Amino acid sequence: MSRNTLYLLLGALIVVVIGFAIYAYQQESQPSGIQIEINEEGLSVEGN
Repeated sequence: MSRNTLYLLLGALIVVVIGFAIYAYQQESQPSGIQIEINEEGLSVEGN
C-alpha cells in the first residue's frame, strides 16, 4: 500500500468519526418528550 492510499484512508476515517460525533451531539441535544405550540396557525403537537 502506498503512503498516499494510507493518507486517503486515514482522512476518510477522520471524516466519518467527525460526522458521527456531530450526529450523536445533535441527537442528544434535542429536547425529549412532547412539544406543544400554539400560534396563529393553530395547535401543533410534536412527540419525540
